[in-house]
Amino acid sequence: MAERRGALRDIAVHSRLADGTAVCLRTITPDDAPLLRAGVAALSAESRYLRFFSPAAELPDAVIERLVDVDGHDHIGWGALCTECEGTPAIGAVHAVRLAGAPSIAEYSVAVLDEFQGKGLARMMTAALLIECMGEGLATLDLHVLSENAAAKRLVKALGATWESASAGVADYRLDVAEALAALRADHTAQGVQDVVAQLMR
Repeated sequence: MAERRGALRDIAVHSRLADGTAVCLRTITPDDAPLLRAGVAALSAESRYLRFFSPAAELPDAVIERLVDVDGHDHIGWGALCTECEGTPAIGAVHAVRLAGAPSIAEYSVAVLDEFQGKGLARMMTAALLIECMGEGLATLDLHVLSENAAAKRLVKALGATWESASAGVADYRLDVAEALAALRADHTAQGVQDVVAQLMR
């Protein structure tokens, strides 16, 4: 079992994406609201729609506050920074929010800036999230994916998620946390994921 939040919150995982871009992964804090807001604005309208089901360039303050209200138990969140980019911007984030009345289940979401998509960042952040989920008693993640979101479908397939249902253009998947983490760890060609595992599960 992974170590608890008390140990993970102070860890910054430094690694590189598949194209060599230097990145840093760390837990999200309330102080990250400006970084998250800037990251949402930097997404293309299509990517914002696929993540938030809305192309709006700005999210309401209440939504931003919820996204950074990470306590490491009921709401787990990891963000990624490009450490070689000017200003060290936020380039991705992943969340798991525990469902009310279902203590071992959380809703999963992930977003990556367009120019960093397809380089393994979503898998790296997801590996960090899954490790913390295991330590906080979350065994299952629910995912809601728009039917046109091909990248998300590839990710859920790689994680071994099972299709549950579909309605109004949204497909619902269920993910076993331990099985998904095992699938990521088994890919030894994904150096970024291996770096995350090595630093968070030691």
